[in-house]
Amino acid sequence: MAALKAAQAAGKPVLVDVHAPWCPTCRAQAPTIDSLATDPAYQSLTILRLDYDHQTAEKKALGVRMQSTLIAYKGRTEVGRIVGVTDPAQLRAFAATALK
Repeated sequence: MAALKAAQAAGKPVLVDVHAPWCPTCRAQAPTIDSLATDPAYQSLTILRLDYDHQTAEKKALGVRMQSTLIAYKGRTEVGRIVGVTDPAQLRAFAATALK
């Protein structure tokens, strides 16, 4: 995942969204995650979507076992990981951990 490595090398905050189109939890998360991209409070956050079904090497490298996983990074450091959360307030609070 070259985009992740580039963002980490630049020291940027990153949110990796492990998504599968067939996953109802992923579909429930998507509107909130998509809204972060246009929210000024999250403008410095790089959001990357990893395809659970097709990016198997990347999934393995990140230690992902389930779709609907979100991973927050501050530069190269993982600062959090959640699975299956769909509450918009919790998703926004989690994404903010990469910005602090």
